[in-house]
Amino acid sequence: MKHFEYRNGALLCDGAAATDLAEEYGTPLYVYSESALRGQVRKLRTAFRELDLLICYAVKANFNLAVCDVFRDEGCGFDIVSGGELFRVKKIGGDTRKVVFAGVGKTKAEINEALDADILMFNIESESELRRIDQVAREKGKVAPVALRLNPDISVNTHKYMATGSRETKFGVDLATATRFLGIIDELRNVRLTGLHVHVGSQIETPEPYASTLDRVAAFLETCRDAEMEVEWLDVGGGFGIDYRADQAAAPDDFARAIVPRVKKTGCRAVLEPGRFLVGNSAILLTRVQYVKQQGDKTMVICDAGMNDLIRPALYDGYHQIWPAAADGPMPGDQQALNADGENRIRVDVVGPICETGDIFASDRVLPPVEEGDLLAIFSAGAYSFSMSSNYNSRPRACEVMITDGAPRMIRERETYEDLIVNEIT
Repeated sequence: MKHFEYRNGALLCDGAAATDLAEEYGTPLYVYSESALRGQVRKLRTAFRELDLLICYAVKANFNLAVCDVFRDEGCGFDIVSGGELFRVKKIGGDTRKVVFAGVGKTKAEINEALDADILMFNIESESELRRIDQVAREKGKVAPVALRLNPDISVNTHKYMATGSRETKFGVDLATATRFLGIIDELRNVRLTGLHVHVGSQIETPEPYASTLDRVAAFLETCRDAEMEVEWLDVGGGFGIDYRADQAAAPDDFARAIVPRVKKTGCRAVLEPGRFLVGNSAILLTRVQYVKQQGDKTMVICDAGMNDLIRPALYDGYHQIWPAAADGPMPGDQQALNADGENRIRVDVVGPICETGDIFASDRVLPPVEEGDLLAIFSAGAYSFSMSSNYNSRPRACEVMITDGAPRMIRERETYEDLIVNEIT
C-alpha cells in the first residue's frame, strides 16, 4: 500500500497526515487515495494489453459516486447487480453501453430500466430469468443482448461465502444446462446470445482457477459455434485477490499469463469485472481508541468503529492489518509474524462498541502500546467495507474522504441522528 506510508512517525495518505484528517473530519473515517484507484486500473490494462479488453468495475465493491467517477474517467464500464447500481452509473454519466448486469434475482422493473439504458448485456443465471428478459424485451419491442453465466464447477481456495463457481452455489448454470439453453435462445425472438460469462469467486490469490475455468469455457464456446451462435464477448469475471497480508496474492501479470492466451484463442473480446482488486488497498479506516480494558489475561482495545462500519472480520473472518497512525516505526510487512515478548509491543484484541461478541477487528494482535485517545488505522478497507456498512445499534455511518493530489475532499458526509430516522413513520 505505497500510497499509505509512515514518515517521521506519522501515517500519511498521499502526503495528507492521518491525524490531521481525523481531527478535521472525525472518526470513524474512511480515507481513499485517488491515485491508488487510477493506478490499479492502469496495472490491469498493462498486464492485459494483448486483449481487446473492457474493464467493468464491480460497483458492489464500493458504490461511492466519487469512486465510481474515477473509474468512469479512466474509461471503465461497470458490472452491476441491481437497479440501484445502474442508477449510480447513470448519476455519474457513465456509459451504460458498457454496463454488464449480473445477479440471480433481477426484477421485471430492473430489466426494464436496463433495457431503457441500452446496457451491453445481461448475464443469464436461470431459464426463468432468460424467459422473463425475453418477455420484457418483447413488450418494449427490443432485442436484449444476453450472456450465459456458466458454472464450471471449479473449487477455489477462498472463504466459502466468496466461492461462486461450484455446483453447490446459486450462481450460473452448469454446462449441460447451458447447452439446453442454446436451443431455448434459438427459439426466443427477443434475446440474442452475445457472450459467455464466468465468475468463480472473490479474493482468488492464484491464477490456476482461471486457467481451469477458461479451458472449460473454450470447449463450450465450440458448442455455441456449432449451433451457429456468434459469441462476441468472453466475460472472465473478477475476483483477483489483494494483499491483506504481505505478498498474499499473485500479481496482475501472473493472472494475465493464465488468462490472455486462452482468451486470444477464442477470438472473442474480453471483459474483466474487478472490484476488490481496484479498490481494496485504496483506503484505510481510521478509528479512535475509546478505552483500554483488561479482561482476565486479555487486553481489549475498544474503538469507536464497529462491525457496522467494517463487517468483513465478523462475516468472513477477514484479516486486516492494524497499526497506530502515530508510531515510532513503520507497520511491519507481516504483522502476524510479530512477537510481543522482549519488544515494545503488546498483544491485544481490537474490538468495537457494538453489542455483539463478534464485533472484533483482530484477536491476539501484536501492537505498540496504545492508550485512550490514540488513533488506529485499519488497512485494506476500500472493498466491501463501507458498501456493507449499516446503522446497526442506531449508529450513523462514517464519513468518507478522498485524497486528490495531496488534498482531502469529503465524498460522503457523516450521517446524523436525524438521518437515522428520515424514512421512518410513527
